[in-house]
Amino acid sequence: MTTLDYVKVILEKVSFDAKLFEKELRKAIKTLLIEEIKELRAWCSEQFGRMYNQVIEKCFNKMRRKKVVMVA
Repeated sequence: MTTLDYVKVILEKVSFDAKLFEKELRKAIKTLLIEEIKELRAWCSEQFGRMYNQVIEKCFNKMRRKKVVMVA
């Protein structure tokens, strides 16, 4: 099982609670590689977009800003 697969399992298990989902999503974004993060974003939008679209956008947008600051 890859790290990305493990993250998906965790997110499915905590999807009953918005705060827990956000916490685990933030942790996942910190640990995954860029390509894995892109795949995770697509998967999250597909699986949880209706329920947690705002949380997903918030987490991934925050990640994008941090990456830009680190590169600059």
